[in-house]
Amino acid sequence: MMELESETQELHLHVNGEPEGKFSTEERSHKYSWRLRVSLYVTLLLAGETIATLLGRLYYEKGGKSTWLETLVQLVGFPLTLPCYYYLKPEPSKTKTITKKTTSSFLTLSLVYIGLGLLVAGHCILYSFGLLYLPVSTFSLISASQLAFNAVFSYFLNSQKITPFILNSLVLLTISSTLLVIQHEPESPSSTSKSAAKSKYVIGYICAVGSSAGYSLVLSLTDYAFEKILKKYTFKAILDMATYPSMVATCVVVVGLFGSGGWKKLSTEMEEFQLGKSSYILINIGSTISWQACLIGSVGLIIEVSSLFSNVISTLCLPVVPVLAVVFFRDEMSGIKLIAMFLAIWGFVSYGYQHYVNDRKPEEDQELPQSKEEEEQKQVDTIHVQA
Repeated sequence: MMELESETQELHLHVNGEPEGKFSTEERSHKYSWRLRVSLYVTLLLAGETIATLLGRLYYEKGGKSTWLETLVQLVGFPLTLPCYYYLKPEPSKTKTITKKTTSSFLTLSLVYIGLGLLVAGHCILYSFGLLYLPVSTFSLISASQLAFNAVFSYFLNSQKITPFILNSLVLLTISSTLLVIQHEPESPSSTSKSAAKSKYVIGYICAVGSSAGYSLVLSLTDYAFEKILKKYTFKAILDMATYPSMVATCVVVVGLFGSGGWKKLSTEMEEFQLGKSSYILINIGSTISWQACLIGSVGLIIEVSSLFSNVISTLCLPVVPVLAVVFFRDEMSGIKLIAMFLAIWGFVSYGYQHYVNDRKPEEDQELPQSKEEEEQKQVDTIHVQA
């Protein structure tokens, strides 16, 4: 009788334990692969944005003057992603005639990519002018305002709640950007007088704020497009979103480059570049690759997490870029800049903590019912063994 009870107990525990172990292993595997993808996208975004910003400032510092070219290198790297389509598994073909639904879907996607492409072009042009007229440390600090814009756009487009932590972040980031307006001696790499320097600083400040707003709007609209229109969360969707809007934006910038006659000055600019022709070419190629890596990382984080998280990670460059700018470009780190940096980092931490709280809630909600089921199962096991 004792042998039968022990066999029954052992069999029951084995049967009940196998699914639990299998489920936890699959869950751990899923979380591991998800974290690996997110880590890859975070690395691409941070490294790409930091390197591209510094190379853009280096281009202007050493004699580069074409804002159209600086805008173009932010967009023209989309062909680098085309070989990735070769490794994608083709979807099973369906022998059906083209219907009105598929036609309307194609038109809708075309409008989405064209609209986003035009916004991206506008954002990149403002970015280039802001980087031209501002020191890279000041430009980076002003760019932190993109979190505030993203919170507003996400509230209306992505149903993002404005919590006390997010509100605190908005206030801090707004104050941080506003402080940079009241600097007594605005810096400009090509200033000839105080009045000219001040006007260029104001133009650069407006362009930097506009660029931050445009970037945040693009992220929120991209998130909205994935959720409401595309309804696909695949690597091919990431490639499509990184390729087609960039293609549209590139066409816009190329028209501007040739329409303004700026292309005629590029050969002279290359000849007069302080670091030489080869460095001129390498800087632009490096910027192109860096911006494309940044774009893929940004879109990947939107799919894996949200536009809010993608923007938060982008702001992680905040404490890095100003420090590197002081080292490589000898930017002055004034007291106002230090205060602005402190407030911006505080705002980022507040924003990030809210995201951490949001991530913890689903885990806590899942743990409670699981613990109750485990207690009930243990009671059943005890009764069964005693019987």
